[in-house]
Formats: sequence, C-alpha cells, structure tokens
Amino acid sequence: MLELPTHPPLGTPEMDAQYNNRELVPEHVGLYEKWAPMCADVVADFPCHQGVAYGSSPREIMDIVLPPEGHSPDAPHPVLVYIHGGYWMSRSITDQTFLARAYAEAGIAFVLVEYDLIPGVRMADIIRQCRQATQWVHDHAGDYGLDANRIFVGGHSAGGHLTAALAATDWPTFSGGPKDLMKGGIALSGIYDLAPIQQSYMQETLALTDDEVAADSPQFFDPTPTQPLIVAPGGGESDAFKHQSRNLVNTWNAKGADCRYLEPDGCNHFTILSDFANPESELAQATMAMVLGKS
Repeated sequence: MLELPTHPPLGTPEMDAQYNNRELVPEHVGLYEKWAPMCADVVADFPCHQGVAYGSSPREIMDIVLPPEGHSPDAPHPVLVYIHGGYWMSRSITDQTFLARAYAEAGIAFVLVEYDLIPGVRMADIIRQCRQATQWVHDHAGDYGLDANRIFVGGHSAGGHLTAALAATDWPTFSGGPKDLMKGGIALSGIYDLAPIQQSYMQETLALTDDEVAADSPQFFDPTPTQPLIVAPGGGESDAFKHQSRNLVNTWNAKGADCRYLEPDGCNHFTILSDFANPESELAQATMAMVLGKS
C-alpha cells in the first residue's frame, strides 16, 4: 500500500490553494508559450488528420498524428488516445500536440480528443464524449492505418480523471464494443474523488451535484478495471494531488486492479507533460512499453 500524504480539510483555503495549479505554478503561462511552436512543428513534421469529427458538436473532434511514413514497420499502428486537462472547463487539444512527437517516432499513433466544456455540458456528457471518441477510433481504425486491437487511453489532470473513467467502462453495454476495447491507460496528475472539487473555488463554475460526485468519481467505481493502468502525479505536486493518485492506486489494487504508480521527481502539475513528452523519461518509457507490448 502506498503511503497517503495528508489531504487538506475540505472546503478550506488550504485545500483551495492545493488544487489551484495555476497559482501554484505561475510559470505555466511561459510553458504553454514554449509548447506552442513545438505543437506547430508536430503538425508540420508528421502525417496528421486534424478536426476529424466523432460526433455532431463542434468540439466533438480529434486530431490524429501518425508515425512518419516508412519510419515504423509496425502498421497498423497501436494507438494512444489522449485527453487534455483544464478542470473540465478550459483548454484545447491544440495546446498539447507537442506530446505526440515522441510517441509517433516510436511507431505509436497519437490521437488527441476534444470535448465540450462545463458549464455548457455536465460531467457525464464529457465522459460519454470521450468514450464515444474512443469507440470511434476503434470503429474507424482501418481508415487511418490504426490497430483496433491495440487502443490505449491517456490523459492529464481532468484528462487523468477521464482516463480512469474510460478504463472502467463496460464497452459492450455502452456501444456494443469489445469488453477489452481499451487495453490500458496512463492517468497523469488526475482527480479521482470529486468531493474536494465540489467544495473548492471551482464549484462556482462546475456546480457539481452530490449525485454527480457519487456517479463520476472513478475511485468508487465498481467493478474496478483489470487492464494495466499507469497512475502518475508529479513529485513536485501538492499533497492533495498525490493523495488523489495514491488513493486511487490503493483502492483499485485492493480490489484486483493492475495499477502501477510512478512519481516523476521534481515535476509539477504542468512540467509532468514535458516529462511525458521526453522519450528518455521513465514515464514515457513505461508508457511506450505498455502500448508496444514490451512491458
């Protein structure tokens, strides 16, 4: 069992501070400015399909970044479906296209999923959209040289929460898809118990109900998933975020899940993305090994 750091009392200024990553990492603005040209370079350097619709909403789209032609003999390519963060109420896939480079160079197709934002929709709608997008990738894999039998899902922050929700999806009931449609997951700096969020400064926008907290907190999903899941907060993140990840791993593994915990040294809530994009990092290596079947 992983040792749990102390979570700040719910509804307190200390708790708000530990969940306010933009205040904790004021240099995040500079990071996004640094990443912007790197995102553009990925679009220029790799075969890409941008704005591919998986539904009818203007934000129900995805960008598909493929390995370079002739670079990898492993076609059809395994797929990493990636879900961005932003506390379910901000950000876009175009912020994080830079992540795709290391994975495309390793022969992995990288699919960035967009979704509608709260308050325009509810949490359950976002979970449904991400499930729908992943099912779409499975159903249309042959059109893009993707391997429908090797689909993995990853995400950061709110995307980590959504990754865990997808890992616990009953695909036959949801869409008639195979039970093991999602072969594994990578949840970065996620939130798996929504109760603290309901009592935080974000509640003014999110307006989570008690029913939503109960229904949409992956830590309490039953049954728990059995496919491998990497759960990774940054070593430099707040105790609240480390508590969220460690508690999920302890809770799910105690019920038979296969969660591996990683905590990249020194990474905060934003620089963990740079670590995830670094092909030499333990986090990226573990992810690639999972997706490529080398773990």
